[in-house]
Amino acid sequence: MTSKLQLTVPKAIADQYKIRPGDELEWIPAGESIRVELAGRERNSGMRLSRGERVELFDQATERQRQREQALLNGKPRPVPEQKGRGWTREELYEDRGFPR
Repeated sequence: MTSKLQLTVPKAIADQYKIRPGDELEWIPAGESIRVELAGRERNSGMRLSRGERVELFDQATERQRQREQALLNGKPRPVPEQKGRGWTREELYEDRGFPR
C-alpha cells in the first residue's frame, strides 16, 4: 500500500488472472474481506449471481459459522440475540450494492 492508497498486484497473480496495465478492478465487500474482480469480466458461469442466489450463499455461510462457533463452545448452545426490531433483512443488505436482481 502506497502513501496514495494504491496497491500493487504481484506479477504471478496478474499473470494468473490476466490482469493487465489499464484494467479496471472492482472492489466488492465480502463480510470481513474484500473480493477483487476485473470490472466488466463475467463470472465463469457467464452470469452474475441473482439476489436469491446471494441470499442462499449468505445463509449457507451463516450456518457454517454457527456450526464452527458451536464446536468451539464444546456443544454448549450459543446465546441467540433477539432479532426483532433490528431494522433490516438479509435481502435489504444486497439491494443497494449494484448487483442485478
